[in-house]
Amino acid sequence: MNRIITLLAALLMAGYSLEAQVTLSPLFSDNMVLQQNSEVPVWGKAKAGSIVKVLTSWDGATYECITGADGKWSVKVNTPPAGGPFEITLSNGKGEKRTTVLHNVMSGDVWLCSGQSNMEMPVKGWGRVNDYEKELDDAANYPDLRVLNLVRTSAFDPSEDFKVVGNSGWEVSSYEAIEQFSACGYFFGREIQKSTGVPVGLINSSYGGTMIEGWTTLEALGTMPSQKELIAKRSKGETQGRNADSLKTKWREDIAKADRGMTGTTATWAQPQMDDSSWKTMHVPGNIETVGLGSWDGVIWFRYETDIPESWEGKDLTFNIQSIDDDDWTYWNGKLIGHTVGFNIFRRYTVPGKLVKAGRNVIAVRVLDNHLNCGLLGEKDRFTVSCGDESINVSGEWKFCIGSSQSDIDVMPQDDITRPDYPSNLYNTMIHPLIPFDIKGAIWYQGESNSSDAAQYAETLPIMIADWRRLWGSDFPFYIVQLCNYKARQEYPDIVSEWAELREAQSLAADAVKDAHMCVTIDIGDAGDIHPKNKQEVGRRLALLALKYTYGQDIIADSPKMESYSLEGDSIRIRFKNAASLKTLDGSSTVKGFAIAGSDRKFHFAQARIEGTSVVVSCPEVRFPLAVRYAWGANPDCNLCGETMLPVGSFRTDHWGR
Repeated sequence: MNRIITLLAALLMAGYSLEAQVTLSPLFSDNMVLQQNSEVPVWGKAKAGSIVKVLTSWDGATYECITGADGKWSVKVNTPPAGGPFEITLSNGKGEKRTTVLHNVMSGDVWLCSGQSNMEMPVKGWGRVNDYEKELDDAANYPDLRVLNLVRTSAFDPSEDFKVVGNSGWEVSSYEAIEQFSACGYFFGREIQKSTGVPVGLINSSYGGTMIEGWTTLEALGTMPSQKELIAKRSKGETQGRNADSLKTKWREDIAKADRGMTGTTATWAQPQMDDSSWKTMHVPGNIETVGLGSWDGVIWFRYETDIPESWEGKDLTFNIQSIDDDDWTYWNGKLIGHTVGFNIFRRYTVPGKLVKAGRNVIAVRVLDNHLNCGLLGEKDRFTVSCGDESINVSGEWKFCIGSSQSDIDVMPQDDITRPDYPSNLYNTMIHPLIPFDIKGAIWYQGESNSSDAAQYAETLPIMIADWRRLWGSDFPFYIVQLCNYKARQEYPDIVSEWAELREAQSLAADAVKDAHMCVTIDIGDAGDIHPKNKQEVGRRLALLALKYTYGQDIIADSPKMESYSLEGDSIRIRFKNAASLKTLDGSSTVKGFAIAGSDRKFHFAQARIEGTSVVVSCPEVRFPLAVRYAWGANPDCNLCGETMLPVGSFRTDHWGR
């Protein structure tokens, strides 16, 4: 019976159903969290004109609707206060005999985690935060923390559905569920769950290397004069954009035809009886650079034989293949068991029991590499085939052979119109399908890719927040991570600093938008790594803001911030709010990070002393000062903070230059 229920749930999440003919958005699965004390929409598709009933176990209520001509259906269910677990039963058809049940559903608070790579950065995976193994071992201690991890996608038109990493739907916090999940999101949610005791659901919808314009609707961007030219270009490229996916599909078909491992649609090199004695070997997990292939691109096949014990025969197995660069088609005894597009997506494929036999079994992985590195990557101790609590390690010497090289055909078609950061392309696939699922609020870590135009970012971020709230029909709280310190430290005051200006833009947006707040991370970055490892502290600082402003706790959550300044002879006094007192992060009596300038607009590093909640700044070279800047650089040497060690972020009193 358990296997039947599991199969039903798996088919449901994959967009299919059995007799019930009811499908759900991927937002709805076992282990999900619904926003508490709310009217939460539940939706999907069924046969046109059919009756769909939704029964909720917490109150025994039944919600009913008739599908439209397009087969779409939607109901709003009244959710209880925080608690669970509950069940949701969906039925369709006469006699209500055809049902699907969602198990282990919780009522709690749902948070959206979005942005670019510093939000996407997983706890393990390519990110590997500080003490990641310890953190992952601890993840199982939070069964009321649930996560939904979206696959990175973009498209020219809005999409109704999305794909979930590992096709698992919502997952209960565990080593496996969290290792590829957003580190910022996880550590934020963990703090909220621990502090409030409320079940927490986290939706990770982030995409590295992307600009804010990709996350914003065309309608909202169209209100900005600075975006009109780009939107006009997008409109002119509409045909090109709509054809891009079909062009790429044709390219994939062409490279498949050139692939010696394929005979038509049959994966010849995946078959167990295929003779691979002439193939070379390499250590897996590993990169093909280790065997001298360098920057080669194309299709490459990997094969491995493993012995399966008799007790496993006929049982479903789990193949933890981890990360593959770039796309893969994975086979077990000649049959396809999984296909994933994207190098930084964790693979965890189910091997159907009908393919599992005792003794020799053959794993084959067909890899398409489009750019730079290629290989089967990850940690050797996690490269496993498992059956329940038992597992077999399949790292070691694998055979490989090139199926085709990219030089055999044209390169994959590219165009600006379908880039992830092109206007609204990310909104279309990674935000639009989530609306109107009820959420408690959002956390946002993005801005690195927009650092060349901070002035425009200062306009776009408030517009995007307002637009998301309009579309959701809710003024949910929005918490922003200010860019951390990064790049080489300069030995003189920066007059122009793109990163400092972007931080300023983020601060202006947080000040301008109701119930938007910003956490400062100027002290926990890394000069040589744009993805610093201390995501625990980022999550903690975001959680402090939410605990204060969303959950009403009486705590200090904000960094000290300049409130006013005044010229006092040869000094300038800076007054700060959000602080009962000021001190330095390193305990030093020397306050670092201030620069001062007179009418010549030449900044000099300044002397600064703390007086209560003020800092008095001066410099012998500037007799008549007019302006002060603090932490004005990509990676400034600064150390001012409040009584709880929350640091002061970049600011300036002038508006000279950019």
